[in-house]
Amino acid sequence: MKTSEINKIGWTPDRIRNLKGKTFLITGTTSGTGFEAAKILLSKGARVIMLNRNPEKSKEVIAMYKAKLGNQIDVSALQMDLAELASVRKAAQEILKTVPQIDALICNAAIAQVPKQTFTVDGFESQLGVNHYGNFLLQGLLYPLIEQSKGRIVTVGSMGYNLGIKTIQFDDMNWDKNYNPNEVYSQSKLAQIMCIYELQDRLKAAGKTDVKAYACHPGASRTSLIRTSGSLITRFIWQLMKWSPLVQSAEKGAYPQLMCATEPNLDQNEFYGPMGRNHWTGPVGAHELEPHAKDKVVAQKLWTVSEKATGFKWNF
Repeated sequence: MKTSEINKIGWTPDRIRNLKGKTFLITGTTSGTGFEAAKILLSKGARVIMLNRNPEKSKEVIAMYKAKLGNQIDVSALQMDLAELASVRKAAQEILKTVPQIDALICNAAIAQVPKQTFTVDGFESQLGVNHYGNFLLQGLLYPLIEQSKGRIVTVGSMGYNLGIKTIQFDDMNWDKNYNPNEVYSQSKLAQIMCIYELQDRLKAAGKTDVKAYACHPGASRTSLIRTSGSLITRFIWQLMKWSPLVQSAEKGAYPQLMCATEPNLDQNEFYGPMGRNHWTGPVGAHELEPHAKDKVVAQKLWTVSEKATGFKWNF
């Protein structure tokens, strides 16, 4: 089905065919949209490998899935912390050794609105380090297996990409001078999205048409994202908003990433998410992306900066 036809009715998981024999890797599945996306994929017969920071929480989630879906489901977990490049490298190495195929890598995990400037162990501002650099490295390390599998890379961005400055602050990537939780979150999501479209261009230039790369966002969904990293005021406001009609369930928030991971013949140039007011809720389909998110000059520079920061050069 063409994107225009999907837009008329809105995408739902009813469109997912039987996924037996398919393997999906998802980051951040212990709660929220990642938890729901993994559950739906498992219900369709897929093999799911969860990449989470907390092994104990992963065990609890696996038990929950099995209680709901049965012991026959094919689900496992690997410890990985996007805030540590060494952890990302270790997890990727294990995956490349033990996993025969990747039909889709879904980069769902994120942190948001960290109240004070905080750094990862590698010295990056934490939101940029986790949301962008960690994912950039993971995608690059797993790319050879994704290519071999003719698979997909799905980045879960945010409409927050459009709420900060409309470019990348290259002269102060760690925001030492003007740290602001929302601006920096916006920056990290803009970086994620820009690099997916830059990846599309680089794949095309290299003649690599077997790998597909997609950008999407969950809209405003009831997840623990703000609760785990936002300031007290931000968390309080979000708790009040969560049960308003402006916010949808985490399950519906998972639809865009599931669509990008499974829907055949999906247009890579689009940006996918809820199509309702402000793109917070509503039927899922393709909608407009602001031009600054596809600024080619900025995207090329960001790619180079990201390769240098992560110490990894993509090889197409």
